[in-house]
Amino acid sequence: MTFSSLRAAKIVYKRHFRWHLHCFLSTDIVGDKPILVRDFIRSALYDPNHGYFSKMSGSVGQLESSIRFNQLQGRVAYLQRLSNLYKQHDISWFTPVELFKPWYAFGIAEAIMRTANLSIPLKIYEIGGGSGTCAKCIMDYMMLNAPAKVYNNMTYVSVEISQSLAKKQLQTVGEVQSHLSKFRVERRDATDRSGWGKMVIFHDPFSSWGKFLLPFGILSIFFASKRISLPELYNHMSPMWPTLFLSCLKLDNHVDYASKTTHGNQVQRIPHTECLAHLFYYVGNGDHEPCWVIMLEVLDNLPHDLVYSPNQVSPWMEVWLEKVKDRFVMCSQVSEVYKPIQDSLIAQCVKIIGLDEDHAAGRNRLVSAASYILSRAFPKPRRSWIPTGCLQLLEVLHSALPKMSLIASDFSYLPEVSIPGDRAPLVSTKKHGRTTDHGNYLDAKGDADIFFPTDFWLLERIDHYCSGWSNEQKTSSSLKSVKKRRTIILDTASFMDEFGLPSKTRTRDGYNPLLDDFKNTKFYLSVPTHNIT
Repeated sequence: MTFSSLRAAKIVYKRHFRWHLHCFLSTDIVGDKPILVRDFIRSALYDPNHGYFSKMSGSVGQLESSIRFNQLQGRVAYLQRLSNLYKQHDISWFTPVELFKPWYAFGIAEAIMRTANLSIPLKIYEIGGGSGTCAKCIMDYMMLNAPAKVYNNMTYVSVEISQSLAKKQLQTVGEVQSHLSKFRVERRDATDRSGWGKMVIFHDPFSSWGKFLLPFGILSIFFASKRISLPELYNHMSPMWPTLFLSCLKLDNHVDYASKTTHGNQVQRIPHTECLAHLFYYVGNGDHEPCWVIMLEVLDNLPHDLVYSPNQVSPWMEVWLEKVKDRFVMCSQVSEVYKPIQDSLIAQCVKIIGLDEDHAAGRNRLVSAASYILSRAFPKPRRSWIPTGCLQLLEVLHSALPKMSLIASDFSYLPEVSIPGDRAPLVSTKKHGRTTDHGNYLDAKGDADIFFPTDFWLLERIDHYCSGWSNEQKTSSSLKSVKKRRTIILDTASFMDEFGLPSKTRTRDGYNPLLDDFKNTKFYLSVPTHNIT
């Protein structure tokens, strides 16, 4: 890298703030050590103390009753009704599943019924379930339209990171008493792999009994990751049972272990003589049964990384954020620092997306020379937002739920985005009924929503990659490798025409807000092929 490139590798955005408090908050997320952009976004949105979804308890709206669209004259009447709803509730936004309840969720439920194998118990995971409206409406639909055994044996699990939303979901679903026995909320981060399997957590691993049990817990986790069955595990460790058993008897009569419940981590106590069985029973490897995963407006709030290139031909660099002192104000500010790509998740995402193809070996030398000269004469910096959070989530889901079917809905593009870069986010704050869009993502300090457009073509590539098909395609010696997933991308109007009841969201003059106003949203369906083992 040349000296000029090194000198240009660090750019500091200096902005003079009117209030010192405002300046303090802008650097509160970034500590003494530099962080990646995705960590900044994750903290700004999900931090339990200053994150947007933690501070703004009313960020997700919930209607008391469904909108009767057939009583509205047309578009003007609908927009007026929508404006009144926002003023009454003073919330940031209503999700489509809320605005068009129950019909939006009914369409999703119908898609599941047509695709799922109803001869086995139906299991649904919903990530980021908001107020719980989608869960309740889907369970309503199953209760009313599916065979009785499907509803009676179904399980609906909501994976929710927000404590306030988790409580709201239980309240919403609990409006129908029979739903509660089939529904539970797991308050955790869906991108954390450990949350998809149960594990013994010893109170003190370095206590007298912990020193004996901890190595066996580690071994059990290792064998579980290798997908070794429980009988095989017992056979592997059978020579050590007498020593471990005698050690347990010499200690106290009980051992603490933690189990995940609807209300968080609840510590229970079990006898030492039972601890071995519980040790291996609670070490899970995910759910290997067929299931459905629902993600509605989740992808847009997943953390993204930012990569930067000073011109058209220079390699991409990962963007870090660090605190710097400003001479003109009495506090620190945040600057971007550009480094060669070393983060494994960023490198993996860049490879999947194909951002590095321009620098691949074998590129036409004449084209390379021309591009180099052009970049020197007319340098044009490049910025690209890459969905590393989506990659991380799908890797975890495919690992934990290899037989899952996925249905996701989100915005395919966002209008009037002023933040630079491909797939740049919209950073928006709403206070007292007024919405303010920010021109810098660093303006997000826990009081602003950060949401990205979803490139569904990239989503499909990431999905295939995480399923293992893309790697097998490159390494397979066969003439044609078989895809492990069957995928389809539909705009919302096409999805609802196929699975929903569009007439229920149509006004008197024929205007349909679900079909006409959500043209920038799409559905993504991904199911495993029948030959998956």
